[in-house]
Amino acid sequence: MRVEVRVEPAEDELRSLLTWLRRDPDIRRTATLEMREQPPREGEMGAVADVLQLVTENGWNAANFTLALAAWKQTRPRASRITVRHDDLVDSLTDCSDEQIERIIQILQEGRGGNQRSSAS
Repeated sequence: MRVEVRVEPAEDELRSLLTWLRRDPDIRRTATLEMREQPPREGEMGAVADVLQLVTENGWNAANFTLALAAWKQTRPRASRITVRHDDLVDSLTDCSDEQIERIIQILQEGRGGNQRSSAS
């Protein structure tokens, strides 16, 4: 499964998020993370990192990943938007509300056949 994460404002914040996620033992064990760069546009000097790509297989936990994103966001001094894309499904974390977190988890679980964990009612 491939997941793309964008952060606005981009490059420095994206590098910070990459470092944060690589420190998480569960994410480090179950996923590969890499920065993806856009080729330079006309008049630009070099490529710009604009997307963090996560590739994962079995054993990955969408909830842990989403909570790690939310925890990182809450440490940032400036407001930032984290956009998560999986296939054609896209949503953003802006205020890290429970509803936003749950929507991101659902997007990430769609790639594995829907919600595979039962929820307590």
